[in-house]
Amino acid sequence: MNRIQRPSLYPFLILFALAAAGCATTPDSVSRNPEAMAKAAEEFQSSGRNEDAIAQWRKVRESYASPELTALAEIKIADAQFDEKNYIEAAASYEEFRKLHPNHEKAPYALYRQGLSHYEQITGIDTDQTPVANTITLFESFLRTYPSSEHAEEVRNKLEICRMKQVEHEVYVGRFYYRTDRYGAAVKRLEEALKKYPRSPVHDETLFYLGSSYIRSGDKAKGRDAFQKLFTEYQTSKYVNEARKFLDKNY
Repeated sequence: MNRIQRPSLYPFLILFALAAAGCATTPDSVSRNPEAMAKAAEEFQSSGRNEDAIAQWRKVRESYASPELTALAEIKIADAQFDEKNYIEAAASYEEFRKLHPNHEKAPYALYRQGLSHYEQITGIDTDQTPVANTITLFESFLRTYPSSEHAEEVRNKLEICRMKQVEHEVYVGRFYYRTDRYGAAVKRLEEALKKYPRSPVHDETLFYLGSSYIRSGDKAKGRDAFQKLFTEYQTSKYVNEARKFLDKNY
């Protein structure tokens, strides 16, 4: 008896699968299109999905589709890191952008944001002051290079805040030396604060502890001079009465 041979369905299934694959838009097919990846990254970033945006922008950057698209991806990565409050990474990314594209139209913006990334790392006067120093260096450079920038006024204001913090830190250290009876070290630190930041409005405290340190260390003449400057330049300061009480007891 002859058997009837039925046609195999296997070849048709293969053809169907290939056709379906050709018609479908897969993540891989999108990932090979830099413009599509850039659009997706923009959408992620605008909706606050910064980690997803960074991943997409990195793919755009690594596609080397064009110098313009690569530069856009680099600055967008830095922005997304900043928005995620990853300020150390953001500062490094902005710096790298400036090195790679020193004449790019976004170079001023990158310098501004690099400084801002360090500014956002500033904490108290009793902690590491490296972020303060870095911010001052970058913001001073920004104002020298781009004095008419739309960000110049903000940078000037933040720069003054940083300089104030530097004075407060110096006085904090000087006060610590004074309270631990290390009067010579206190004098050195406080004199340096006056010399480095002569126009600071918080030097009433500096002069009080400087005068007290001089007198405690035995140099009453210099202590009196420091107090006299306090009385003359900061007449309404709370440290004026403190200084008078100190003189009544120790001079």
